Amino acid sequence: MKKYTKLCLIICIAIMSGCSSVVNKNNFARVDGKDIILPSGDKLNIKGTNLGHWLNPEGYIIGIHKNANSVSRINQAFCEMVGPEKTAEFWQKFKDNYITQSDIAFIKSTSANTIRIPFHYKLFTREDYMGLNDENEGFRRLDSLTAWCKKEQIYLILDMHDAPGGQTGDNIDDSYGYPWLFESPKCQDLFVDIWVRIAEHYKNETIILGYDLMNEPIATYFKYNEEELNKKLEPLYIRVTKAIRKIDKNHIIILGGAQWNSIFSVFTDWKFDNNIMYSCHRYKGGTSKEAIQGFIDFRDSTNLPMWMGETGHNIYEWLRDFRITMEENNIGWTYWPYKKMGESSFVNVKEPANWNLIIRYAESDRSSFDLIRQNRPDAQLINKAMDEYINNIKFKNCVVESKYIKALELKVK
Repeated sequence: MKKYTKLCLIICIAIMSGCSSVVNKNNFARVDGKDIILPSGDKLNIKGTNLGHWLNPEGYIIGIHKNANSVSRINQAFCEMVGPEKTAEFWQKFKDNYITQSDIAFIKSTSANTIRIPFHYKLFTREDYMGLNDENEGFRRLDSLTAWCKKEQIYLILDMHDAPGGQTGDNIDDSYGYPWLFESPKCQDLFVDIWVRIAEHYKNETIILGYDLMNEPIATYFKYNEEELNKKLEPLYIRVTKAIRKIDKNHIIILGGAQWNSIFSVFTDWKFDNNIMYSCHRYKGGTSKEAIQGFIDFRDSTNLPMWMGETGHNIYEWLRDFRITMEENNIGWTYWPYKKMGESSFVNVKEPANWNLIIRYAESDRSSFDLIRQNRPDAQLINKAMDEYINNIKFKNCVVESKYIKALELKVK
């Protein structure tokens, strides 16, 4: 009898060990129906923010709303004001200071569990970008961020915000005013190649939750051939996913809908991969369930997770009410952005003295060399403003927007 009892105990321990190894099979979070399941077996309800502007600067985040509202146009304006050498130095200091370990530690302290990092494809090529032409700059920056996230135990989503040729056709993707990605085989090849390099580099990194393949594809400005463009989206997603899966079978693949991540009728095949989810974006309108019923219906029809990759830029009541609606309907969220000049973000950057001169020049008519010479502000004042901005973006010098954070039901120490 004792031998039988001992044998049963050994069998039970073996079974329990086997069950444990299944739960923690490879330490990667995975899609399971409409949910994301952690290695522990618990469900992940995504709550977090976007590190917008750091690796993909946008004009409005520094007060520039027209003319120089994409990174290449911001760079052009800076070069005209202070020259290419000073501009390159500025970008290096900017990348070194805009997001640091202190920022990630702060985000974690709020009880957020996920960060989305937008990046420009040029960080992985030899094209001039933010003062460099180094195809490994993207890995250097993302490696640092990954290490910080790993230390703080907060998940990271990689988001190609600017694809080769442009996937959106607006300032958001730093393109030429049209989503040329869908017209250019060479751009598509480069798009796939960069994701394959990223997958090879991070295939074993469990703190990375997934790959957000492209941000807000196909803007709403192309009604004359919108249907034709939309038809090209899913096949490209399938192609790049299959290429990634030859190397990386573990990370979640994230697919954004057409027209600013809002139209999901473009998808017809949601069984081509067993670990995919969808990402919607929404900034305006009502905060009720009815406002996002289309997203919910699509999620339910596919039995796959839906995640609000971007939302925000609104009054505190709207931020709170919309968050509640998403949570009640099993939609995770990452509000945009984490840091900016002005309000409606986790932390605010103070505007430097004479920054208005930069805004005024960047938004002026610079369509000829004569106008550039006429409108150029005093370089010494601009240099000082740029240096002050670098100091102001450091976390220790930023202002925590507690009301914003509380609207997301996160913590403020």
